[in-house]
Amino acid sequence: MRKRYTFLRCWLLLSILSVNLAFGQTRKVTGRVTAVQDGSTLPGVNVVVKGTTIGVSTDAQGNYSINVPDDKNTLTFSSIALIAQDVLVNKRSVINIQMAEAVNELAQVVVTGYNSVQKKDITGSMVSVTAEKFKEIPVTGFDQALQGQAAGVLVTQSSGTPGGGITVRVRGSTSITASNRPLFIVDGVPVEDGLLSARDFGGQNDNAFSLLNPNDIESIQVLKDASAKAIYGSRAANGVVLITTKKGKANQKTTFTAEVQRGVTEIVKKPDLLNSSELLDLQREAVINAGQNPDKLGLIKGVTDGVNTNWVDEVLRKGVYQQYQLSVSGGTDKTHFYLSGNYRDEEGIQLNNRFTRMSGKFSFDHKANSALSFGTDISLSRTLNKRVKGDNFLDGVYSGAVKSLPFYSPYNEQGKLYGPSDPNYAGFPNFNPVAQAVLPRFNTYTVKILGGLWAEYELLQNLRFRSKVSIDYNQVTDDQFESSATAIGGYLQGVGGKGYGVYSSGTYTTFINTNTLTYNFLLNEKNRFNALAGFEILQRQERSGSVTGRLFPSDDFTYITSAGIVDNGSSGYLQSGLVSTFGEFRYDYDDRYLATLTARYDGSSRFGKDKQFGLFPSASLGWRISQESFMEKYRFLNDLKLRASYGFTGNERIGDYQFLGTWASVTYSGATGLGPSALANPTLQWERTREANIGLDASFFNGRITFSFDAYDNLTDRLLFAQPIPSTTGFGTLQGNIGKISNRGVELMLSTVNFDINGFKWSTDLNLSRNINKVVELANEGPLFRGYDANGVGTTNVVLQGEPLGTFWGLKFLGVDSATGDAIYDDKNGDGRITSDDAQVIGNAQPKLFGGITNRFSFKGFDLSVFFQGSYGNKMLNFTNVTSVNTGADLQSNQSRKALQRWQKPGDITSVPRYVYQNTYNNYHSSRFIEDGSYLRLKNISLGYNLPKRYVDRFKIVSRARVFASATNLWTLTRYTGPDPEVSTLDGSTTAQGIDFFTIPQYKTMMVGITLNL
Repeated sequence: MRKRYTFLRCWLLLSILSVNLAFGQTRKVTGRVTAVQDGSTLPGVNVVVKGTTIGVSTDAQGNYSINVPDDKNTLTFSSIALIAQDVLVNKRSVINIQMAEAVNELAQVVVTGYNSVQKKDITGSMVSVTAEKFKEIPVTGFDQALQGQAAGVLVTQSSGTPGGGITVRVRGSTSITASNRPLFIVDGVPVEDGLLSARDFGGQNDNAFSLLNPNDIESIQVLKDASAKAIYGSRAANGVVLITTKKGKANQKTTFTAEVQRGVTEIVKKPDLLNSSELLDLQREAVINAGQNPDKLGLIKGVTDGVNTNWVDEVLRKGVYQQYQLSVSGGTDKTHFYLSGNYRDEEGIQLNNRFTRMSGKFSFDHKANSALSFGTDISLSRTLNKRVKGDNFLDGVYSGAVKSLPFYSPYNEQGKLYGPSDPNYAGFPNFNPVAQAVLPRFNTYTVKILGGLWAEYELLQNLRFRSKVSIDYNQVTDDQFESSATAIGGYLQGVGGKGYGVYSSGTYTTFINTNTLTYNFLLNEKNRFNALAGFEILQRQERSGSVTGRLFPSDDFTYITSAGIVDNGSSGYLQSGLVSTFGEFRYDYDDRYLATLTARYDGSSRFGKDKQFGLFPSASLGWRISQESFMEKYRFLNDLKLRASYGFTGNERIGDYQFLGTWASVTYSGATGLGPSALANPTLQWERTREANIGLDASFFNGRITFSFDAYDNLTDRLLFAQPIPSTTGFGTLQGNIGKISNRGVELMLSTVNFDINGFKWSTDLNLSRNINKVVELANEGPLFRGYDANGVGTTNVVLQGEPLGTFWGLKFLGVDSATGDAIYDDKNGDGRITSDDAQVIGNAQPKLFGGITNRFSFKGFDLSVFFQGSYGNKMLNFTNVTSVNTGADLQSNQSRKALQRWQKPGDITSVPRYVYQNTYNNYHSSRFIEDGSYLRLKNISLGYNLPKRYVDRFKIVSRARVFASATNLWTLTRYTGPDPEVSTLDGSTTAQGIDFFTIPQYKTMMVGITLNL
């Protein structure tokens, strides 16, 4: 028996030796490829054993693994965007190398969802915004950093409130009632967007992204077409924004960076209002035109206008802005780390308005051996947002200041603030705007934890498994108290004017586990394959509660525990989840022909069991024309790539339990019970967007000129829409999938190096976008009204088949009758009367063109950046003028200086009708209030200077020092007569956008700073 085993062992040994003799012995070599410029990892680099067909390509983290025959000793590293290198192996098992760019930009690495590729290999439509483009713009959140920087991305800051809402649209709006926000991913973790606070103030929300420090961001990628974003499936219809935060780099010595910024903020433009004498003359004229005696109404010259208060000046101020950051980063071949701390404090331009943030970030990754890597990313932040009521709120601070009559003062003779209980205070609207600013407490405290832990293991050569667990935790507390000297706490609440308090809390948590397998290999040096498969589980939980109190013993007791009446409260819990599988396959032949296939299969708890799952596929092709032999004579052309894509994405963001028939508590005749509140629809499913895109990328003269052009055609069907149903059913609407919306457009991005001679460099970045939005189909052809109630004609906005979202609705204003001074409206139905039946489309808020242009100059240590951003062709509804140019003259509001252009006598040619007390006809909602909202704004200008090394070296610990000055919103070119064309009262609204209703304007910032590398 022992002889038999000995024979078998010998036979096996001889077999192995014969295989090795036949095929040659090999040894395994692993390593990582990084960029010379900044140490970042480089995916998609070809690694070939010279003189053979054995080859692999680096993965998303720049890693490779290859078996090298013993009789070969050279590895060739190559990419068309990089300078090729031959590297001797010399019995090494680990070879890490750095490669330099051959052509600018093409070697740039971009994140494409669950993978990373070089820009040269992209077949979809995406745009990258690096931190260099916004590092000296004092943005509160990273979404602001996208404004004017990315083609196809329209960013609007709804007001001038620090930490306030931002609207982001990628290639237009796709939905009427579901979310139109892109999906935001930070280091692979989907994060909360929109508002977190339980309170909005007149349509203005807080901004969840203000919790994240923009200084920790390395780059932002916006995925725009199906090829780029279909891997996110049911959440990708509105685009995907990928944020990559800073990390340590390979072979980077430990570096400390300290930065200090200090500056001031002030309003870009104040409304131009009448003083006391001008307003009194106007009011007396209106009363006389109505056939009444102004003296009997208390409008007496020399008496009524004895006080002249500029209420806007009283509630506004110059704010102080300050920010401090300290970070440290470093790395070796195996370990990288980044650690930062940040403090930001920003006074709002309104009294008592302030935003403060403290944040920190830690990133660490380690390559334990040739097979195993692991790491973590953790961000922590805490903010305090001291808010004030604003915009169209009945008792808003800024809106109250604009409306308040200048005939009154905020302070009495003893220097104390007037309040509702003061018998001698008769100012409108029954509150003191200054008191309303400084007395209430509207504090929102927010804590955010964003983190993930990952590990990656090479199962086989170039077959890697990666698993990551992540959490996005947000805890929000709203602490509110309004004293008896305020409108709500005193006058409006009644009960003796004893104060009003609210305390609410909410926790919003997303847990996610992502697992991926990637495989990269090279066949015959020309065929490069990259495959990815993944499985992901996501769960979101939301817990909230609130309590309200009133009848406080005095204004010294401000918390609910002291309230005499606590009779209103609520609590809630929501949970939703996604289970997904996804995959991506990339093929590249000889760097000429590129193909990408992606698909995601999502299951969502937001839909019934028969409609829970959906498939979202995409395909794209690329042809690098510049690699063809017939292009060799065009040596000035570095890259010319044609690409096309087609696919489907979805939108499931409508809130939870919409498909269920739900019940709620009801009270009838003093008895409490249960009653149905919503009808069930088990067939409810995702919105689906069919997307087609064609694009062209080019680079000339070694990267001195690069451009990218895209044209797209997207159609969204199965709209998630609350369809109106007959009220006889007992319900008003039924949630369903009805209607279609299309978005078509073109985008252009152009970058040029205009001069680069003798140390002087001038470069330009330009992006322009045109999107055509249209409601293709609704449940019925009749209009759906949205927006504000408007006098006599329903609402300000309409959703109408054949028109874009954001369409304005009202009477068509034809001018002022020069003989009578009365308004002339279009009698659309010809019945001889002006009624709501004559309302029609009077404009839309969608821009015809938007974009931005940045010019950068550098010379001998100096650098200058000038950034313009703008919008063309959009209309604005100056709804403030319904009150501020109120020709009905209700005598309760101050008026705009535009009122001085009013008709006063026969023969006057003007666009402002005559003022007649209590006559509403001339003030009907009409196109008189629709204005051109186009603008061009000097968004930012920055000037910096790098101190000469001979001066810096005097300070032993400082290796680099830079001083700079920056200013935002310095100058605006516009025909809009309001203070600011870049506002939107209803923050984030899709159907009622472009409305300015006492909205606080943007503010301009002027600041200086210093950056030190230690």
